[in-house]
Amino acid sequence: MRRAVVLAARGLGSTSPNPVVGCVILDAAGQLVGEGFHRRAGGPHAEVHALRAAGDRARGATAYVTLEPCAHTGRTGPCARALIDAGVARVVYAVADPTPQARGGAETLRAAGVTVERGLLADEAEDGNAGWLTSVRLGRPHVTWKYAATLDGRSAAADSTSRWITSAEARADVHRLRAEADAVVVGSGTARADDPHLAARAAGADASAKAAGSDESGSDGSDGSDGDTVQPLRVVVDTEATAVRPGARVLDDAAPTLIAIAEDADAGALPEVVRLPRSDRGLDIPALLAALHARGVRSVLLEGGPALAGSFVAAGAVDKVVGYLAPALLGAGPTALADAGISTITEALRLRMTEAVRIGPDLRITAVPIAPTAVPTAPKER
Repeated sequence: MRRAVVLAARGLGSTSPNPVVGCVILDAAGQLVGEGFHRRAGGPHAEVHALRAAGDRARGATAYVTLEPCAHTGRTGPCARALIDAGVARVVYAVADPTPQARGGAETLRAAGVTVERGLLADEAEDGNAGWLTSVRLGRPHVTWKYAATLDGRSAAADSTSRWITSAEARADVHRLRAEADAVVVGSGTARADDPHLAARAAGADASAKAAGSDESGSDGSDGSDGDTVQPLRVVVDTEATAVRPGARVLDDAAPTLIAIAEDADAGALPEVVRLPRSDRGLDIPALLAALHARGVRSVLLEGGPALAGSFVAAGAVDKVVGYLAPALLGAGPTALADAGISTITEALRLRMTEAVRIGPDLRITAVPIAPTAVPTAPKER
């Protein structure tokens, strides 16, 4: 199952609005005979790739799948039926499918005489599929806030210079995060100060594939091309439509771009905008996330500055925090997080640290809120 979780991660950034799924098939003697992962929406699911690799050796085998095999016919056929037709004797899946349209695969398998078990490495599989699961359960994209800061929490110096607080290794790791996300979001302050490009460099995508245990040939005998990571949607929150000017790097053709502006702002010559209601902090964050969700975005990497990050935290819309801490001190300058609507220590957003790892000379800390905010569910078909 752990290998299936690793395989599933190879689909990050290319399967939305579908989940990432991995599947491993062992024959009756416990030998690996097939494996695969869901590569992109509309294509074969992980189970189909693994069954194709296994061929006749799937008869009497055990399939390990990170998500309950689907029981419905959408753009592809039901995976539960494919497993039954292949003669698989046992299916072990990590996470139950929460969508009304696709769930029920476990019952279908049991009714056909297949032994079914649930819950193996469920936490790992949930974490790997957080974007899709959040979108199904909460009706909005999963948001990871990424920031870089010195050990004293400064995101820039007193003169506003910020290049480069962290190392080249940390910056390359950020491109891995971009490659895994459906959308990268920044605010008007970042757009003005840095003129960011926001596309994922190939090195970042390669790092993502290596971290997931990929190889050039592909795990199921294919050439691996179906698993190529798609560039994320570049989103600039530009309330007054004044920060993104002609010639801005985000307006090139390296990746799609969307500019979020206020309903009453003058879009001018901006190529593609979404108009959103205002809030007392700029644009309405839940409305922004709803608009992205409607476009098929299931995971967001928030790279904006401290003000935009504060707006997301205040809206209860941060699901994961990834902080890159450089061994440096500034003593003055903007902090990584601005006003987040927290006025007393008892209101602090408490986090649970899930990882701390060295990235070159820097430290990458990953944490998740202990009590995330729930909003109504908006299930989407797998």
